[in-house]
Amino acid sequence: MKEYMENRIISIAHYTIDHNSTVRSTAKKYGISKSTVHKDLTERLPQIDHHLASEVRDILDVNKSERHIRGGLATRKKYLLMQR
Repeated sequence: MKEYMENRIISIAHYTIDHNSTVRSTAKKYGISKSTVHKDLTERLPQIDHHLASEVRDILDVNKSERHIRGGLATRKKYLLMQR
């Protein structure tokens, strides 16, 4: 793996852990696609640093379990703003 990719992957992993961020918000921060962030964190990171990958996996699992709630809140907010 190329050095710039490893640096990006580790940087993304630390950002995700430090900010407890979602794949979407991390992608926006780094200006890359969600699929790249997801692939970096789930497939490439375990090859580089297994311990860091484990911490990130925990955050991704929590985000996945909460996504239906976030979606409902976003829809509620959208319709409340439309009523004003």
